[in-house]
Amino acid sequence: MHIAFNAWFWNQPYSGSGQYLRALVAALRRFHPALRLSLVLPGERSADVPTEVNTVALKIGRGQLGKVLFEQRAYPAAVRRLRADIAHVPYWGAPLSSPARLIVTVHDVIPLSLPVYRGGLSGSFYFSLVRASAKGAGHILTDSTFSKSEIMAYIGVPAEQITAIPLAAGEMFHPKLGAERDEAIRVKYTLPKEGYALYLGGYDIRKNVRALIAGYTFVGPSAGDQYPLILAGSPPTQWGSARFPDLPAEIAARPGLDQWVRWIGAVAEEDKPAVYRMARVFVFPSRYEGFGLPPLEAMASGTPVVAANASSIPEVVGESAYLVDPDDARKMGGAIIAVMIQDDLHASLRAAGLARATAFSWERTARETVAVYEDVMRR
Repeated sequence: MHIAFNAWFWNQPYSGSGQYLRALVAALRRFHPALRLSLVLPGERSADVPTEVNTVALKIGRGQLGKVLFEQRAYPAAVRRLRADIAHVPYWGAPLSSPARLIVTVHDVIPLSLPVYRGGLSGSFYFSLVRASAKGAGHILTDSTFSKSEIMAYIGVPAEQITAIPLAAGEMFHPKLGAERDEAIRVKYTLPKEGYALYLGGYDIRKNVRALIAGYTFVGPSAGDQYPLILAGSPPTQWGSARFPDLPAEIAARPGLDQWVRWIGAVAEEDKPAVYRMARVFVFPSRYEGFGLPPLEAMASGTPVVAANASSIPEVVGESAYLVDPDDARKMGGAIIAVMIQDDLHASLRAAGLARATAFSWERTARETVAVYEDVMRR
């Protein structure tokens, strides 16, 4: 069986779609070596494509128009030339017409369910296009049963044409593996030796970091000196828009809070396991996630998790995290304090999180993906 991937995000390895594509291709090569894999790349050939994987590099235009032309014309034409059995688009950007059986991975439908993410007229046009293409796909893959229900509701695809296949944390996220670098990482990011509460992620409005900031007004007076809140992740270029509330201003408006909150900015991918591992607790207040990989990465690293009881997060963490109402800052603060200072609760959540993380693996993701390939070929 020959699978031709739309590899638009291959050279964006730290984007969600780029990580998914690279991890899936690596797992398919490792666990299903009989498959023929091809990557259809925009622009120049990438030096880090595995030698066993065929590549087709296409010259394209720039910007949104270039992306649409690649998705709708160049990629299907390459699939035809390759004579692939299956065209797999690993993000929401499938062609309206495909010369091979078409499989699309729709990680979430955020632009449809949350209007603030749709952008202007060009963004609305693009999502109308990809919505129509998704409805015409042979099968849709998604990351969670929550996202499956959202696809059914917002795109109108029947349940039998959608398969939820969970993602997994990388093998680098581990309670001990690589721990010899922890001290150097602590110094690099000026992290406190005693531990800290960690948020690592984006700062757009669905991430609900303002609730975490409000919750820390309850944590700070009792535990903030010992366990400050570390905010990690790339900030937006400008605060104060509809998508990016002005979080620095909200911190400044709460007297004394800035002494317990520290910004460390972007964290290098290879440093993330240590940053997770050294935290006393990881907090993930997000209201909407197609899967929610950071809590799983934290649990795999041996760090207890406090997370919002919303969207796909409960099905990822199960009963192995402390779930709270994303709208209740007081309860969020109370949960953080409890996990920080109650050693028995901390130990229990750590053990449960490590066990939960083992239920997710890229071997499983690859196996279930291949099962869909085979089913689509039979039909």
